[in-house]
This record gives sequence, structure tokens and C-alpha cells, in this order.
Amino acid sequence: MRIVMLGPPGAGKGTQGCRLAEHFKVPQLSTGDMLRAAVDARTAVGLAAKSIMDSGGLVGDEIVIECVQERLSQDDAQGGFVLDGFPRTVAQAKSLDSLLHEKKLHLSGVVELVVDEELLIQRIEKRAEEAIAKGDIPRSDDNVDTMRKRLAAYRESTEVLSNFYYNQGRLIPIDGMREVDRVNADILKALS
Repeated sequence: MRIVMLGPPGAGKGTQGCRLAEHFKVPQLSTGDMLRAAVDARTAVGLAAKSIMDSGGLVGDEIVIECVQERLSQDDAQGGFVLDGFPRTVAQAKSLDSLLHEKKLHLSGVVELVVDEELLIQRIEKRAEEAIAKGDIPRSDDNVDTMRKRLAAYRESTEVLSNFYYNQGRLIPIDGMREVDRVNADILKALS
């Protein structure tokens, strides 16, 4: 299985991606994790990414694509993968398609977790309140203003990507507002 997970911050991509990776016995690959691993390994891509990350910049498509290409060539990803956080742009999606085409492979599915943004914000508020009630410090991203900005940025960049996959008949929209086990069951059913 070669799966791409799409969805806004807080939609459950990480949770569902982990479950899918476990179910299909393939690695879950997060762009952030891949970049950090490349930096730690001091690869050419990692060193290029590190200088950008250290300066607070966003790592560009070319470096991200190279990093993903390096990671997908590793042994554990040969039987499949679950990508979380990549692609984020149509250019990245086209690069992924080209990379897979070279290997005579294709994506098994592009799963988009569809969520109600206002309910998602309420979830974030509740999670922060629960952390405070337990005496914990809320996660840094459990902030409503920050979440609204992240959702707006996601909509701006990813709507085009969703349309790209939809127009190719590869997008699998899943109601991400359901209970975690139900969402997982819906994804597995759609992929079968």
C-alpha cells in the first residue's frame, strides 16, 4: 500500500496514518521526521535543509522532494508507505508521481480527512482546557488563534492539491469528525 494522507492540522492524519502503517506493515513517513533524519544523518539534502531550518525559513519543494526521494529508496519503504505531510503542493504531487512511475509503482490511494473547522477548533479548546484542569501545560499548538491561521494556510495551499487528486479520480474523502475507530474502518473499507 502506498497512501498519501491529506487533512488540516488536528484532523487526525497522524493517528490514522499510524494505524494504517501498522495495519499494512509499512512505514509511516512524516516530512518533518524525514527532514530531521536527513539533518541528523548529515546527508547533502539534510545539510541544505538544516541551514534553511536554522534561519527559520521554510524548506522549499526541491529539498523536500529530494528528502522524500531518499527516504522512499530505503529498504523498509519498498513494500509501501503512508505519507503524512507530503505532498503539500501540486508540484510535489507531480514529483511523487514521477518518482513512483520510474519505479513502475502508483499510489494506492489519497485519503483526505474532511473535518468541520469550527468543531475542530472546539476540540482544540477542549484539549487545552483538559490539560490545564489536569495541571499540565497545553500543547503549544492548542491555541485558537494559531489554529485558525494554520487552517487558513492549509486551505490556501491544499485545496488545489485536493482538486488535483479529485480530478484524477484518486481522492478518497473520509469524514474525519467521527470516532477514531470508525474513521479507521471507513478508510480501510475505501482502500479495499
